[in-house]
Amino acid sequence: MGIYLDHAATTPLHPEVLEAMMPYYTDYFGNPSSIHSYGRAAKTALDRSRSAFSAAIGCSPADLLFTSGGTESNNTALYGVVETFGGRRAHVITTQIEHHAVLHPAERLARMGCDVTFLPVDMTGLIRMEDLEEAIRPETVLISVMYVNNEVGTIQPIEEIGRLARSRGIAFHVDAVQALGKLPIDLSVLPVDLMSFSAHKINGPKGIGALFASRKLQLAPQVLGGSQERKKRAGTENVAGVVGFTKAMEIYNNNYKEYNIRTSEYRQHMERIFLEELGPDGFVVNGNPDVSAPHIFNVSFPGSHTETLLMNLDLEGIAAASGSACSSGSLELSHVLRAMDLPESVCKSAVRFSFGFGNSIDQIETAARKTATIVKRIRR
Repeated sequence: MGIYLDHAATTPLHPEVLEAMMPYYTDYFGNPSSIHSYGRAAKTALDRSRSAFSAAIGCSPADLLFTSGGTESNNTALYGVVETFGGRRAHVITTQIEHHAVLHPAERLARMGCDVTFLPVDMTGLIRMEDLEEAIRPETVLISVMYVNNEVGTIQPIEEIGRLARSRGIAFHVDAVQALGKLPIDLSVLPVDLMSFSAHKINGPKGIGALFASRKLQLAPQVLGGSQERKKRAGTENVAGVVGFTKAMEIYNNNYKEYNIRTSEYRQHMERIFLEELGPDGFVVNGNPDVSAPHIFNVSFPGSHTETLLMNLDLEGIAAASGSACSSGSLELSHVLRAMDLPESVCKSAVRFSFGFGNSIDQIETAARKTATIVKRIRR
């Protein structure tokens, strides 16, 4: 097996998660809406999981919707709020560095006639609070800002943004897909109205996510056809996925401090090797050095090209990423790095390494030295 350093894209299913899920594919396969014993067993598992998940993030079970993933959660938050408050007359504020699961719905809202402001960021990926304050208008109904950037790991000042939103009576949505399990989240104190999550970023199953949606906020449903999820999200619930997601949350909650220590060590070790092998001018670390999630390490190697680097790393059995969109098999320049106004040589040579369970310091050592060797060979 190779070395997997793309945990920000997806993570391997934890064995304990698979074990927790299996009975709901075999013995307890009933539809939670059915009134017979098979359905009641599934409904019990669903309710138990919702309670445990909610307790882990500090919200009421009645405020938690299960979805098909982070993308659906983000879409539901944006479209649901706009439909409820103002429709085409609404004004929405987001940032230029959001995941496409927020950017694309925001762009579509703009095409539908809504006014959307895309806030700029500084060279480390942080928004400026003064820009946000200046962007707010009387018709602003929603602010949507991600917690941890999926490409460079920069952490936004969510509490400060939330306090501002609350003071102006504006709904606040946070894409917390990359923050869940890595940062402590307590929605009983965070000034947030909506927050999106995804299981497969924390060694849970693909195809299951969640949306915290405060009952204080009216939210128009976007998936119709049934009364599931408090009539906010129709469709037969993915019971096995919900059970697996909850188990993954339990594992991360019990280990997140150790996880952050370990991934910080991986990041620091990789950077030390690059410094040793390439020198201080041989690479550029992208993101904010002071407020960044340790599991994401975005590095540029000016004088080389991202696609060439990734192909050579793959040949060496090392899985990394550009962090940018892929279209027709060709990599596009990262919209995040472009929004950070970084030099073209930095944008064109960026590689995202992201760490997680299953990695070891020996793997990081090997990957870093092989990366440095590839970079030196390409630059010759």
